[in-house]
Amino acid sequence: MQAQQNDSSPCLPIRVHARVIANRVEGHGHKLVLEVPGWPGARPGQFLMLGAGAEAGAPRHDPLLPRPMAVYRDLGLDGRADAEAPRIEVLYRVVGRGTTLLSETRPGQTISVVGPLGRGFPIEAGSAPALLVGGGTGIASLHGLAGALAAAGRPVTVLLGARSEPDLMGRADFEALGIELCCTTEDGSRGRKGLVTEPLVEKIDAWTAAGRSGAEVFACGPTPMMRAAAGLAEARGIRCWVSLENPMACGFGVCLGCAAPRREGGFSLVCRQGPVFDSTEIDWEGLP
Repeated sequence: MQAQQNDSSPCLPIRVHARVIANRVEGHGHKLVLEVPGWPGARPGQFLMLGAGAEAGAPRHDPLLPRPMAVYRDLGLDGRADAEAPRIEVLYRVVGRGTTLLSETRPGQTISVVGPLGRGFPIEAGSAPALLVGGGTGIASLHGLAGALAAAGRPVTVLLGARSEPDLMGRADFEALGIELCCTTEDGSRGRKGLVTEPLVEKIDAWTAAGRSGAEVFACGPTPMMRAAAGLAEARGIRCWVSLENPMACGFGVCLGCAAPRREGGFSLVCRQGPVFDSTEIDWEGLP
């Protein structure tokens, strides 16, 4: 397979005030659409640092730090003849003070954005199958990737896992891609009951039995899920790419809060060397 030029290399980031277009509730999460002046585009797997809530006339210092968020969909000008700026979409779930403020933003307000940041997924053209596995809000890193791999001629299967149906954010968007999609929920309220790693094992073993060469796994979600995906792939000689979601405060490698332990020793900064890594590079036992 031949790599498409610069697919995993980063676009240069910008720092801007983005206008809120929509902030819709979807199940147990939210979809935030932002109009971002000068947005250079993002590669699948890149992320941004998003201000915690709408900007106001007076500076707010609670909470002070932005939140790292995956670029779910890069909408560009979206076919709008009167477009003033490109649009992007972000998926998030309310888990604390910062995301609560984010959920309260309304159309017309502005939010600070720095991005795109990090290195995205490598995308190679060819006929080798690609298996994407996501859990929780980790699915946000996979939608653009699924579309890009399919456009590169790869057979794509997406496995989405969640606790219950309302937690399966973005399911309709993946269905609209026209790719093979399997959903699992722990309570059986949507799709197959159980953990997403169960169909993952079956799919990998089916590939192995069929002699499908060059197959790859791409994973993003809770650390235990990614660790399991990495172990299953490595045991069967299949390459696995993971997108880590370590906490961070800056996105540029200054705070050192996102350091991930490497199997060979030392650390990598998720914001600079990642967030996407070959799973064999990571010391999973040392990762919180």
